[in-house]
Amino acid sequence: MHDTPTLPTITEIPDDLWQKIQPLLPEQKMAGSSGRPAVPFRQVLNGIFYVLRTGCQWKAVPAEFGSGSTIHRRFQQWVRSGIFEQLWAVMLEEYDERIGIGWQWQSLDSAIIKSPLGGSRTGPNPTDRGKLGTKRHVLTDQEGVPLSMELSGAHRHDMKMTFMVLDSIVVEPPARTLRCRQHLCLDKGYDYPEIDRGVKEREYCQHIRRRGEAIVPEELKCHPARRWVVERTHSWYNRFRKLLVRFEKYAENYLGLVDLASAVIVYRTLWRLSQQVLG
Repeated sequence: MHDTPTLPTITEIPDDLWQKIQPLLPEQKMAGSSGRPAVPFRQVLNGIFYVLRTGCQWKAVPAEFGSGSTIHRRFQQWVRSGIFEQLWAVMLEEYDERIGIGWQWQSLDSAIIKSPLGGSRTGPNPTDRGKLGTKRHVLTDQEGVPLSMELSGAHRHDMKMTFMVLDSIVVEPPARTLRCRQHLCLDKGYDYPEIDRGVKEREYCQHIRRRGEAIVPEELKCHPARRWVVERTHSWYNRFRKLLVRFEKYAENYLGLVDLASAVIVYRTLWRLSQQVLG
């Protein structure tokens, strides 16, 4: 029995990932402009990744990456420019080219995270005595690679965000035909007639755990479990300490961090599956 290959913990942006993001970045500094030299973008990006990975405050970024205010300012500029979402899309395109996105079996689910400072897209968490929280809605392929992500208040029902998530995949999905069927796995929180209709309109073959449906014993199951991959993806996100508890008041900043984490998750999955193929 072969062990599943694992990529060591990434502490800074790898060379091949940097080559993907470098063309997306603006000019570092206009030629002939005055003032101090700009902090190199790769150094800034490593500082942003340090915050994402460790969960530290922006002002606590080690001096080797530059000042915390500079790192945060660049981060906000790149968020407004959509740099991190573009990187996520670029990594998905490479993943699709080398491995192939597992469109056949997709899974959708949400996870609630604490948001003690409040801000946009937060709300009272019904599972945590009404404390403020954010709900992260994620769609994945059959390997757990994130394809789409939306944010809402913790009080917002999963079914209210379903179609927004399905319609915001960051790369163009293939046409759904009888020869190229796409299955969508959902839990009983999505068991509503409007969900059935909307999923059918989008030509998915849906698999929903119905409320009151008896659990089938393991020995009687005819097909392997498939929805669990999205739950694993949420745990991957939570390993980035800055995503485990939301301290970003602006939803756009938190989404930018999630986009960067999504690109890294795709990068790690691509590495793992490539090693399995070579093995």
